Amino acid sequence: MSQRHLPPPHEDLLSIPATELAAFDARSLFQLKTLAADRLATAKAEVDHIEHALNLKYAERAKHLRQVAGKDSGVVHFDDGEVRITADLPKKVEWDQALLANLDARIAANGDNPREFIDVSYRVSETKFSAWASALREQFIPARTVKVGKPSFRLALLSE
Repeated sequence: MSQRHLPPPHEDLLSIPATELAAFDARSLFQLKTLAADRLATAKAEVDHIEHALNLKYAERAKHLRQVAGKDSGVVHFDDGEVRITADLPKKVEWDQALLANLDARIAANGDNPREFIDVSYRVSETKFSAWASALREQFIPARTVKVGKPSFRLALLSE
């Protein structure tokens, strides 16, 4: 089986079956993969740049709508001309591991301490935490830190 070389620049790479690509020489495959990785890096950088611009354009409006709704994070929707903007600021909850370990020790006050043998990372489901009675939640609040994640914006045309 003879080895093929790089396809002409005008040829769509995705139109070449993988079985045919496998017949390309190693150097050609290396070049194709390097070119594709470079295009991917450029596309990711362009998306990040546009996301930054969207954040500059819409962050304050989204923040205001969240404040009006009485929330610090989450999704809000608004229109800009004929484009529907969905702005999401995800909530990131972190738990103080030492305080949770203390709570765990108080709750399970008998037997050996498993932390002598293993490392434990405690997490509390935000859904469960929100559903707890306030007396139980109050005990856990000192171990809880709420942060927000990276804002994101989805755009959709309202109509053509």
